[in-house]
Amino acid sequence: MFDEREILKGIIDLHVHAGPSVANRAVDAADMLKEAIVAGYRGFLVKDHYFPSCMGVKMVQEHCDSQGVEIYSSMALNNSMGLFNALALDAAINMGAKIIYFPTVSSKNHIDHHKGTFVGSGKMSVPESPVVYVDENGVMDPAAVECLKLIAEKDVILGTGHGTAWEIDHLVEKAVELGVKRILVNHPQFHIGATYEQMTKWAKMGAYIELNVCVFTSGSKLGSLDDQVIADMLKAVPLSNIILDSDMGQNGNGSPVEGMYRFIRLLMDKFGLSEADINLIAKENPAKLLGL
Repeated sequence: MFDEREILKGIIDLHVHAGPSVANRAVDAADMLKEAIVAGYRGFLVKDHYFPSCMGVKMVQEHCDSQGVEIYSSMALNNSMGLFNALALDAAINMGAKIIYFPTVSSKNHIDHHKGTFVGSGKMSVPESPVVYVDENGVMDPAAVECLKLIAEKDVILGTGHGTAWEIDHLVEKAVELGVKRILVNHPQFHIGATYEQMTKWAKMGAYIELNVCVFTSGSKLGSLDDQVIADMLKAVPLSNIILDSDMGQNGNGSPVEGMYRFIRLLMDKFGLSEADINLIAKENPAKLLGL
């Protein structure tokens, strides 16, 4: 009998909010590893907004029987890490971080959208200093440019974070100019305000565009976007430049693996994606971005 869940085998989920974290999470890295092993994942990446995930990931990878599942770490350039802090960036990369995100929770755009109620902040009590790293003339913060240069030199992945479409557009252009070879545009259809024309442009420049489960009403309990956005995005961006990930792990939002499975079924049943299409956006493209 055909097992529909076979489609999960080989997935690399590049956006999992697994603990430990300042916020309560549905899973920690070890829990997620157990689920990934059962599902047959090739790997997953742990993202945290406030602290590098490198140490927790490294401990789980080395001391748990991962059965071939790879766990990847990351760091976000937010105020808690000293913002555009080249020393923190260098340390995280040397600890194995695969993705370095430009500001997420410290971005003014993020703060404006969440108005102090962001569930991922846990009990953080010190107010953020809102960050805008590209001015009205299109000039980027020099410290941000220096971080981009280091990302290019070390050949790690740039995650574009939660800035406005104006910031992300200039970020992608500057990153390409400086020789950054691996770029993942984070949920441009959610909070970022990117147009489909911008997504097409970034894809043509070599960036991957994130299609994540969490932001859609049909994807998770926290989702707010209609399925029409999925249809429009699939028209605007070639599958060769789309990366499917979950962006799940939030407390009360269910299993990242189960969320991924349900969304894959939606993409196949409602939007006509084939098994080969799913393999491309959930397995081959993430592997290529990681350099595997």
